[in-house]
Amino acid sequence: MRKILFCLFILCSFQSWSQAPGESQRIDASKKKDSMPPIEDYKIISVKNDTVHLDTTLTILKDYNFNYLRKDNFELLSFSNTGQPYNSLSLDRKYKNAFPEFGARAKHFNFFEVEDVNYYHVPTPMTDLYFKTVPEQGQQLDALFTVNTSKNFNLFIGYKGTRALGRYQNIKTSAGNLRLGFSYDSDNAKYHAKAHFASQDLANEENGGLDSLSVEQYIAREEEFDDRSVLSVNFENAENTLYGKRFFLDHEYILTRVTDSTNMLSISHEFDYSYKKYVYDQESAVNDIFGESFESSNLRDETRMKRLFNEVSANYANKILGKLSFGAGYTKYDYGYNSVFIKPGDTIGNRLNGGVLHIAGAYNKKIGGFALNAEGRLNLSDEFSGNYLEARASYSFNKDNSILFGLNQNSSAPNFNFLLYQSDYLNYNWQNDFDNEISQKLFADFRSKKLFDVSGSLEQIENYTYFSTDENGFVKPFQAGSQVRYLKLRAEKEIDLGLFGAYNTIMYQNVFEGLDVLNLPEFVTRNSIYYKDFWFDEALYLQTGFTFKYFSKYEMNDYDPVLAEFYVQNSQELGGYPVVDYFFNAKVDKARIFFKLENLNDLIEQNNNFSAPGYPYTDFLVRFGLVWNLFL
Repeated sequence: MRKILFCLFILCSFQSWSQAPGESQRIDASKKKDSMPPIEDYKIISVKNDTVHLDTTLTILKDYNFNYLRKDNFELLSFSNTGQPYNSLSLDRKYKNAFPEFGARAKHFNFFEVEDVNYYHVPTPMTDLYFKTVPEQGQQLDALFTVNTSKNFNLFIGYKGTRALGRYQNIKTSAGNLRLGFSYDSDNAKYHAKAHFASQDLANEENGGLDSLSVEQYIAREEEFDDRSVLSVNFENAENTLYGKRFFLDHEYILTRVTDSTNMLSISHEFDYSYKKYVYDQESAVNDIFGESFESSNLRDETRMKRLFNEVSANYANKILGKLSFGAGYTKYDYGYNSVFIKPGDTIGNRLNGGVLHIAGAYNKKIGGFALNAEGRLNLSDEFSGNYLEARASYSFNKDNSILFGLNQNSSAPNFNFLLYQSDYLNYNWQNDFDNEISQKLFADFRSKKLFDVSGSLEQIENYTYFSTDENGFVKPFQAGSQVRYLKLRAEKEIDLGLFGAYNTIMYQNVFEGLDVLNLPEFVTRNSIYYKDFWFDEALYLQTGFTFKYFSKYEMNDYDPVLAEFYVQNSQELGGYPVVDYFFNAKVDKARIFFKLENLNDLIEQNNNFSAPGYPYTDFLVRFGLVWNLFL
């Protein structure tokens, strides 16, 4: 809470500082409203320079985005408390990685990566405030302030803080994401820069899920356990935390004359220094679940990684040829631990470190309604060989209809925690020489405002790497001996019937090969029906209705708190339950107010569903909050 109050103090200070010296603090409200620049002038810019303007409208999509992640979580299944992990209802792989990631992937849903940090250009200082209630004692707040001190220079600072106790024993969440940065464009338009600093800590108390007796009581819907805090859990003495710090800079200098519309030559440089640390703390060992341990009390696992990425590119643009880029870079990495693990007949090292050279290229060209894009990277190293290539083409039939299709190819070493891991639990110590995961993906995406949006992909993965249990029931990393093949189709459509509307989304999935290592539901659907209208002489716009969600039963992945990873289990099917929510959302000026009754099913028939084996799905909740944009 102190961090949140401190961030609000900083935002208020920025807002005062952004006014010119001597400017009156008293502003006539009507004059301010009349003189406010159009909302289209408030621009949000991605690290790849994709630009959209601030959107203060209220739509059903805004309701889908009003959650802890602040983006549509249709393909995710939340746990019972805000800030806990999400189980995945689809396969979401990154096809632009030629280098392994850190690990502890269940902690990364709310982790701001480079591509998650936006930049801004605003004609007046702007604040974006997000607030939402949580299950039992706490709050969510995401506050961002941005200001252009001149036409060329923008500053922003944001802090996202969450604290939630939860209804079950020992599942408290405490998380903070600070990001601050700037963007700059020189007066002569030759130099452009974006930079940010991010500091993050995401902590969760862990309880290992309900114990076997409580699982039976929960499934049986026994009334005395309506108070979820009386259900016993596997342990109440553990916590895992992901820490991260990052300095990022992306800048470009144009060598040719800016007024030359035929040819453009520039040099760009990207710098990324990041530090991550994952910690698992437990007051006393739980040997009957995780096996033998070196210590019986005060267990502490610490995994660290430092990564320095540098890339320099030469870029050439020509009206006829398109835009070409060629770059070369170097990645220095240091992952590991402070001790070596020695056991009879085997020694597990403590560090993976070194440097990897790479080359990269990209091509972009527009021809009428067609757009062609390609990019790739190749590692010039035997330590971590890897590459990726993506090629895509799109065509716009008109402003309402477009199609995009392409392919990805990717080869990369598995994440670091598959290759090397150490823990105070003996069974969680390994060092593996796994082969690269090799993936191919064909994809297509058709969008039509009048018809519907539909997308599809066909993926093939060799050496698919995953966590599962060994013959003794302990979680270990494995690599599949055969290919995994996977089809995914998703369609969605909004229907506008005047005062009423509907939005329907359906996803179909089929794992052709690899069913024992990749478990996904065959169908996932979400359907909303709602009433919408202006009230009080159009001073208030509202949307109110119901959302129905369902996914078919399947062998849902289990969760391991020591690794902060989900792992494959093939012993029990879960899911196959509907969830109905009621929402009442309203817009007043630039504020969007959200009110929701979650999981109404629980009022009719008490909830006994799961988000992972042993981890209950959320019960009925009353949630409310707002998103408010303030302008000076």
